Amino acid sequence: MSALTATISEDGMGVRGRPAPRDEGTRLGFRLTLPAQILVLFISAFPLLMQLYISVTDWSPLSGLGWWNAWEMWNGFANYTDLAADARFWSALKRTVIVMVVCVPAEFLLGLALATLFADDFPGKRIFYSILLMPMMVVPAVAGYMFFMLFQSGGPVNDILSAITGTQVTIAWLSDPTLALIAVMIADIWQWTPLMFLILLAGLVGVPEDQIKAATLLGANPWQRFTTIVLPKMKTIIVIALAIRVIENFKIFDTLYIMTGGGPGVATETISVYIYKVTTQDLIWGYVAAIALAILVVLSIVAVVAMKRMARARQVPA
Repeated sequence: MSALTATISEDGMGVRGRPAPRDEGTRLGFRLTLPAQILVLFISAFPLLMQLYISVTDWSPLSGLGWWNAWEMWNGFANYTDLAADARFWSALKRTVIVMVVCVPAEFLLGLALATLFADDFPGKRIFYSILLMPMMVVPAVAGYMFFMLFQSGGPVNDILSAITGTQVTIAWLSDPTLALIAVMIADIWQWTPLMFLILLAGLVGVPEDQIKAATLLGANPWQRFTTIVLPKMKTIIVIALAIRVIENFKIFDTLYIMTGGGPGVATETISVYIYKVTTQDLIWGYVAAIALAILVVLSIVAVVAMKRMARARQVPA
């Protein structure tokens, strides 16, 4: 037995230079999964490389050239310089940021409050839990149509306001530039607060009960327990939830387009709506590729920052 053991080298080679069984299994697994890995790499890399290629040309479907000949319409980085000077793009980006700055904190605070409430047992919890998650299950286009009807001049929202004030309210929500954006944000908050609630509730139930009980015995009030124990333990979950909603807010389209179509005028035109219009109406695909690539870089930076925050949250003791 000792002689057999002595023939096994330190680098994992087995008897008479053969690979150890563990190495053989690893190599076999790699060979079996290699086709799938290549396919996934192609699916991920090809669209990105294609987008980068098109973004430095003036190519469009109306140019009469196949995309593989787009190099004949090479324009260097003209699309990116045009993007930097495009006032409509920056306005759309500004509106997207406004929606994000309003909706994400509102969804976070509402989701955290609901998660704190649902962390304890109470009568009818399962029923209320199911009802609370229903908005998240609605197709965004359907949600957009629902809120389009709600915010009509003769819709339920004005009827409720009329009943409260005792006067006839006929606010043209979706025809006013400011009110239309507010209506869109209300729809987004309604639909995606349940997602924030679900993520935060998962983090909340994972907080160790023994630490909370120990803090209670030491005389800590509920607010002190929440700020010194619960929130620090949920740092990673909170970062994940915020990062998901920030990225998703940059892609808001279905609900907004059904409700306002980006109008009145361009008052509710976000990045996604602007890209859609330039793609389908102007057919300037090279410029669209440059816009999409710029947004991809921004969202990638957000994702990297979120991951770094998560790593720091894990290293720093709560």
